[in-house]
Amino acid sequence: MLDKTLRMNYLFDFYQSLLTQKQRKYMSLYYLDDFSLGEIAEEFEVSRQAVYDNIKRTEAMLEDYEEKLTLLLKFEKRTELVAQMKLAMENNATPEEIMSLIDSLEKLD
Repeated sequence: MLDKTLRMNYLFDFYQSLLTQKQRKYMSLYYLDDFSLGEIAEEFEVSRQAVYDNIKRTEAMLEDYEEKLTLLLKFEKRTELVAQMKLAMENNATPEEIMSLIDSLEKLD
């Protein structure tokens, strides 16, 4: 499993267009630019608690989107299958083995 920051960065990449401008800005500053809650609060002239609450709600929304749409899960599976295909080709796998991996890849979409 990915650590929380990396997971949130991936989820943000996949689902940021579903967020409001303010949610995108808070998440970007917090997770991508490594701002503290206090720094974000100062920039937006709100309390640290308001920033914290917004980020927690947004994290929950991102997890909910992932539960329903599974874009990150499919990305992880696709990445694993591509790695398996490369390894299979390096090890002179049979065409049937490679086709099996390709079939698995096609079924993800």
